[in-house]
Amino acid sequence: MHDLAGFAFVMPNHTGTEALGLILRWFHFLAGITWIGLLYFFNLVNVPFMKQVDATMKPKIFQYLTLPALNLFRWSALITVFVGFWYWAQIFVGPDAQRIGVGAGSTIGLFLLVWIVSWGILFAVIKKLPSGYVLGAVTAVVVIAAAWLFVNYTPVGQDDNHVLSIGVGGGFGFIMLFNVWGIIWPNNKKIIKGTLAGTPPADAATLARQAFLASRTNLYLSVPLLFFMATSSHYTILGK
Repeated sequence: MHDLAGFAFVMPNHTGTEALGLILRWFHFLAGITWIGLLYFFNLVNVPFMKQVDATMKPKIFQYLTLPALNLFRWSALITVFVGFWYWAQIFVGPDAQRIGVGAGSTIGLFLLVWIVSWGILFAVIKKLPSGYVLGAVTAVVVIAAAWLFVNYTPVGQDDNHVLSIGVGGGFGFIMLFNVWGIIWPNNKKIIKGTLAGTPPADAATLARQAFLASRTNLYLSVPLLFFMATSSHYTILGK
């Protein structure tokens, strides 16, 4: 038998920053699983299902399924992006900025500018030219250009895969969040509230089309989003 008398149990020692990082990642994962899970449900299950439902049943489905699911969907999206952005800025961008003796605000500002402008372009396309083919082409060009601008011009973290990968994947997340709160939720709310009140909006078909396109854009963007989130810690593709 081995003598264990000389061994002592040592509690792990973590800094406050490490503990905060763990907490933020945990809530980011929980909210993200909820958000993306509902995104896939709406696109892969609910859309084809609603095409087969009798019109007389839709009000009850809207009231007891769609509306509660949309509420969970939009809030989980907000929590996912807010907590993820906080984690990225404090755990990676901040320390990198401190290491090279500059402020973190320039990189955070560039991130916000690039991705908010990108969403603004897509928002205009969805509202003015509700064509799936046009939107798909514009989305591809815009997100590639935005990712290139961020990776090549960010003042902090050009050698840090965490900053760059999350800066790209998180940028897709920002577009998806704004699609949820700027198009998917308000459009569906108008349709659902009007239907439940017995007075569907006159432009219900247009609102539904715009919400559908925004949701499908989110579905497709979720794939590279998850890829870049995974590569930030598990496979270096940008920086070091």
